[in-house]
Parts: sequence; structure tokens; C-alpha cells
Amino acid sequence: IVAGAPAFSFNNLTSWSCHFLPLTGQQGADTFIPMTMWPTIHDDILAQCDELDGVKDGFLESPDLCDYKPESLLCGVNNNQTDACLTQRQVETLRGIYAPLIDASGDLVYPRMQPGAELSGAPQTYFNGQPFGASDWFKYAILNDSTWDPATITPEDYVRSSSLNLFNVETWDGDLSPFQNRGGKLLHYHGLIDGTISSDNSPRYYEHVSQTMGLAPAELDEFYRLFRISGLAHCSGGTGAAFIGNQARNMASLDPEENVLMAMVRWVEEGIAPETVTGTAFVNNTVSAGVDYKRRHCRWPTRNVFKGTGDYKDENNWECVPI
Repeated sequence: IVAGAPAFSFNNLTSWSCHFLPLTGQQGADTFIPMTMWPTIHDDILAQCDELDGVKDGFLESPDLCDYKPESLLCGVNNNQTDACLTQRQVETLRGIYAPLIDASGDLVYPRMQPGAELSGAPQTYFNGQPFGASDWFKYAILNDSTWDPATITPEDYVRSSSLNLFNVETWDGDLSPFQNRGGKLLHYHGLIDGTISSDNSPRYYEHVSQTMGLAPAELDEFYRLFRISGLAHCSGGTGAAFIGNQARNMASLDPEENVLMAMVRWVEEGIAPETVTGTAFVNNTVSAGVDYKRRHCRWPTRNVFKGTGDYKDENNWECVPI
């Protein structure tokens, strides 16, 4: 199985998807952040966190390490002007966007939106002041109330959705023993600028499997490997080394080192498991313009770090280090 950006923990994913509307408010609300501000926010995130991987290249190799402080964009700070800054209420909105969703008991519902996805659809999908499509799941399935207003969703609604688990849609089973025992192989990847499903939830599932099955990463490696892909949006798109062969439009090569589908074929047929996944970036994100650079994406639980010298576009100047 090659699984990309999985929508597991589905009940909690829908809760998370729907919680942004009451957080941002509708367009015109004092909590709402205009679409025109998101490029500025993205640049501010890069200014604070881009070099956590050792080099300023426009991408976060480990957005989970980014403790973004939006106060730097507060109007009146650092000589910010009113057309390129945030009010206190908008800063509070931004803090909420980059915080995990917690229920009334203080338990985690779903991880935060990872910093870095501001230009890959997250604002247009979730922060636009409109009800997200999954709100109909609450209206007609969970609450069975056609008059329900998506802007009124509450932590109690999250708990109700999770408790009902209609049609067993949650898909959060940490015991993969039957799959393992029949010789199954799982290559799991997630783009780190995914603006639809938080990339933080994929390592969370990996750790859930590890704890449930009592297997260390070296043991999980026998049948389950997770790769985080910097610069990749929701399964395709993005401006990094995001062409990894997971679909025809996202393929740069048939080499198993650079193509997750061919890597799976080699793993199953030859017993050679992928150590890294090499992604390709094209000049101006255009295939016909030629290759800009390649980068080897690391297997969890390691992260990609620049070695400190040379061209960051040289894949040999990066290394995978333990988390």
C-alpha cells in the first residue's frame, strides 16, 4: 500500500476542519484575516522558522519544530503599517489556527495546522469565512438538524462525533498485525505544506501504531515506513522537491529511488525497502523548464538537516538525523 496524506481519525479531522469558521469569523468580522495578508504571514513564518533545518531555502523540513509567534505582525510593532499588519484580535485568530484542537476536557482532538501551508490552499480552504463542506456531516449525520449553524460548532459536538463514530469511519486502528502477518508493506507519505490535512497527524498515527503494537521504529521498518515530503501540498502541487511519482502528474522518474510506486514494487518483489524518497523540483515549477534540484526526503523518525556548507540544492549536502 502507498498511502498519501491519509484522512484517518476522520471524525476528528471533520471536527478540526469545521472549527476554523468560528475561529476566523466571517469576512468583515474583527477576527477575520484577509486573504491578502496570508503571503505576509507566510513570509513571517519563514523568517522565524526556515533556518531551523540549517539553511534558508523557503521550506520547512520540520514544521513541527516551528513555534511561530504572530505577535511580530501586530500593528505598531517593528514599524508595521496598517495595510500589512494584524490587529490584536487577528493575532489571536492566528494563534488559534496554529494551535492543536483541544476538547472541553483538555484532550487532543486533532493536531494543529502546520506552519508553511499558507500559500498551498489552507487559507482558501479553511480560513475564508465560509462553512467548510464537512459541516454537512455534522448537520445531517451527527446532529440530524437541518437548521444547525456551522458557526456554532462546539467542543461537545467534537466529542459527540467521535463517540458516535458513524459507519466506523474513524479509521484509527493502531494494530496492523493482520496486515503485517500476511506480509503487507506500507509506504506512507505526507506533504509538509498540505493545506487540507495536517501533516502533524501522520507522525501521530505512526507513533500510535508503534505504541499499540509495541514495536520500535527498527521493527516497524520491516513493513511500515513514513516519509515527510517538504514542499509537497495535498498529494500533489507545491514548489519544493515534490515530484515523487505518487501519481502520473507528479512523476519525474521511474527510478525506485525517486518514485514511491516503483519503490513499493521493488520492496515487495526484491525485498529492498526505501531508505529515503528523492523528490524533484523543476525550474519555475514547470516540467518543461528542466530540473532545478532534487532532495532526499527522510524516513520518520528522522528529519532532514542541511550539513552547513555548499549549495542547498545539492541533495548530498543534506542528512537525516534522529528526531
